[in-house]
Amino acid sequence: MEIAIGCDEAAFELKEIIKQHLTGKGLAVIDFGTYDTQPVIYPDIAFAVAEAVMEHRFSRAILLCGTGIGMAISANKVPGMRAAQCHDTYSAERASKSNNAQIITLGARVVGPELAKSIVDTWLSSEFSGGRSESKLNRIREYESSLQKQK
Repeated sequence: MEIAIGCDEAAFELKEIIKQHLTGKGLAVIDFGTYDTQPVIYPDIAFAVAEAVMEHRFSRAILLCGTGIGMAISANKVPGMRAAQCHDTYSAERASKSNNAQIITLGARVVGPELAKSIVDTWLSSEFSGGRSESKLNRIREYESSLQKQK
């Protein structure tokens, strides 16, 4: 499995820790930047990662910034994307099982490295369970499709 990853300058160090954690588990990680602690326009990184997922180049991706909020907002602007901000393992599990989120976002100023690793592991080991959630996700898709038809 290949996982896309991207961050802003506030989360550069945590991104590097997560990359090392994932490659240590034998997963391939493709880094969309940033590559240092110089300020960047983080929505551009979120858009690039989310578009790569939308194009089916990756089935899952991780975005990091100071809080995880800005990356989640940005990634969710890309049609068909479900980016979930996660600050604990329960939300990571539900992001996958209930919401089939292809992207999780983490806040480096909110989540420490060990918790971040646990969140990522939980999310990656969880599968969408469908059930009651399927109709809700279908409704989101329908709404999104109706917006695109209006353009």
